[in-house]
Amino acid sequence: MKKLTTIIVSVIAFSGLYFSSYAKEIPYTEDDRERLIRVEVKLEEGLKGSNQRIEGLEKRIEEGERSLNQRIEGLEKRIEGVERSLNQRIDGLQNLLYIVIGAIIAQIIGVVGFVLWDRRTALEPAIKKNKELEERQNRVEKIVKEIAIRNPEVAEICKNLGLL
Repeated sequence: MKKLTTIIVSVIAFSGLYFSSYAKEIPYTEDDRERLIRVEVKLEEGLKGSNQRIEGLEKRIEEGERSLNQRIEGLEKRIEGVERSLNQRIDGLQNLLYIVIGAIIAQIIGVVGFVLWDRRTALEPAIKKNKELEERQNRVEKIVKEIAIRNPEVAEICKNLGLL
C-alpha cells in the first residue's frame, strides 16, 4: 500500500514538472497594466476605508474608555461620600454610647450617694434615741443605788438582780 502511494505521488510530481515545461509565457499587455492599476486603486481605497473604520472604532473605544473612566470616578466619589457619611454615623453612635454610659455611671453614683445619705439620716434618730435611753438608764440606776443605800430591803433585791 505504501509503495502504491509513493508511486502515485511520484508520477503526479513528475507529470507536473513535465507539463510545466510546455507552459507558454503570456505577454504583459497594456490592458493588464491598467487592470492592475485599477486593482491597486481599489485595494488602496479599501485600505483607506478600513483604516477610517479602524480609526472610527479607535475613537469610539477611546470615548467609551473616557466615559467609563468618568463613571468610575463618579462611583468612587459616591463611595467616598457614603464612606464619609458612614463614618459620621459611626462617630455619632459612638458619642451617643459615651453619653449613655456617662449617664448610667452618674445614676449609679447618685444611687450610692442617696443610699449613704439615707442610711446616715435613718440611723441618726435611732442613735439619738439610744443615747437618750442610756442616759435615762444611768439616771435610774443612780436613783436605785441611792434608794438601796437608804433602804436595806431594796439593796438586797438589787444584789439579787445584779444591779449592785
